[in-house]
Amino acid sequence: MRFKTDKNRIFKTIQKVQNAISSKGTLPILSNILLEAYNDIVKITATDLDIGISSTIPIKTEREGAITLPAKKFMDIIKELPDGSDISVSTKKNNMATIESGKIIFKIVGLPKEEFPQPPNFKNKDAITLLQSFLKNIISITAFAVSRDETRYILNGVLFIIKNKTIKLVATDGRRLAVVEKELPEETVTEKKIIIPTKTIQELNRLLQEEGEIKILFDENQVLFDLGDTLIISRLIEGEFPSYEQVIPKEIKEKIIIDKGSLLAATKRASILTNQDSMAIRLDISKDKMAVSKNTPYMGEVREELEILYKGKDLSIGFNPNYIIEVLKNIDVKDVGLEITDIDKPGVIRLGSEYVYVVLPMQIT
Repeated sequence: MRFKTDKNRIFKTIQKVQNAISSKGTLPILSNILLEAYNDIVKITATDLDIGISSTIPIKTEREGAITLPAKKFMDIIKELPDGSDISVSTKKNNMATIESGKIIFKIVGLPKEEFPQPPNFKNKDAITLLQSFLKNIISITAFAVSRDETRYILNGVLFIIKNKTIKLVATDGRRLAVVEKELPEETVTEKKIIIPTKTIQELNRLLQEEGEIKILFDENQVLFDLGDTLIISRLIEGEFPSYEQVIPKEIKEKIIIDKGSLLAATKRASILTNQDSMAIRLDISKDKMAVSKNTPYMGEVREELEILYKGKDLSIGFNPNYIIEVLKNIDVKDVGLEITDIDKPGVIRLGSEYVYVVLPMQIT
């Protein structure tokens, strides 16, 4: 194998796949990345067996071939080469790779391609095609609610439901729930109900662009996201996602209408005085006025009044501020409607009929 490219281009491609490199060290080959040169492209692949990412760049192929190289060493070498410099990568039969840039010559020992895990075949599989910007948006308004508790494995991912002409994403950690349902550009014959792991969702969200399409292909226990020059293959979480529909309260008319930016800023300020023993911030709601406050013993207190549109009964309720901040950061609206009915009832944010966010309250003193 021998090919030429420039430092910046190959380094950016390595960065696309680097989070799929295994850090567990159970199989030495998984700490390597696979380089394949053919048809004037180089394909770089990394996998930890749960997720695999591959990305291609156009190059000048002088000799086709493939090798796996220690990922960290290869990345460090490329990183330290001069910016904008031309790079030549070549291999010999003894799995020795030579990396040249001007008068700089590195040689590192690799392993043969045959030892690297082979990707599954997704030919003739069910598929749908979406705009990348569309998928990025619906992920961003749900995925933050995924559970980080590894003992609740079934909640460590986002539920995708594809049926007829709709796609629905659901995420929950047991204390909050985010659900979005959107129409697909065209009706699909593919019906799927799958749970995609958090790590895959994070990598997908990182690589999605505001332009272009993405093709999603489904296998029995795996899924492939085809972004054109980059592919993500992931195992699915097996099991039954908990029933969530019954925890969504019915919509109420008497909503608290408030400027999103003002509520977000006030919540961030109040969160400064939280700690592990005292997480809840307090919302005191009355006619056309809301006070956001936090009083933490031996630390201090803060109180801020905000203007709202509201004619209902007076209420005081506590929430984990992070659960408020995360949803407000990700929804694109000027004014938000809060549905709060009682101190021990969940708070709800809806965006029309397409999106609902439910968050459980916390005890306040």
